[in-house]
Amino acid sequence: MIIEIIAVCLLAKRKRYQLRYLFHTWTFYPILLVQLLTVVFQASIFLRTHIFVPYGRYVIPLVILSFLFSMFAFSLYRPAILGAGCIALGSVLNRIVITANGGHMPVYPTLSYLTGYAQPEMFGFVDTLHILGGEGTRLPYLADVIDLGYSIVSIGDVLIHLYVCIMLYALIRTVNLQSRAAQQDA
Repeated sequence: MIIEIIAVCLLAKRKRYQLRYLFHTWTFYPILLVQLLTVVFQASIFLRTHIFVPYGRYVIPLVILSFLFSMFAFSLYRPAILGAGCIALGSVLNRIVITANGGHMPVYPTLSYLTGYAQPEMFGFVDTLHILGGEGTRLPYLADVIDLGYSIVSIGDVLIHLYVCIMLYALIRTVNLQSRAAQQDA
């Protein structure tokens, strides 16, 4: 999710929002903590330490839950509903391809082989959900085909990650508007 967060921050800077205001609200710290946890998960895979892989299924729910404090504190209900719709659609797409492939998510690594993130022997051994995609793969365009070098995601995953983009941008915008209003009142 690193690329998505960087993209949101660049968009916010382009809109002249100050990222420093995020650190003025306690609701940002659970988000930051969970994002740091995802970085640790990704780094552990690069270091060939697979002890965190069984817990990978908890990352997305933790990411979603980390935004709850901000959602309630700043009434970010519309962005949350839009993000939830993206999560639902992405989850359905992932479930379709997993069901079509006998309970497995096919993966097509390319760049990840070069960066060392993935090795052919990892699939089916470390993680029983993901398998190496091949000619027998059904619905390969819905499989994990977008290789970022540090992660391989599907179109469904991109939609799920869009939740973070929507919520983070809404939080940045809201804290900036509140900070500007407070400065004008002072």
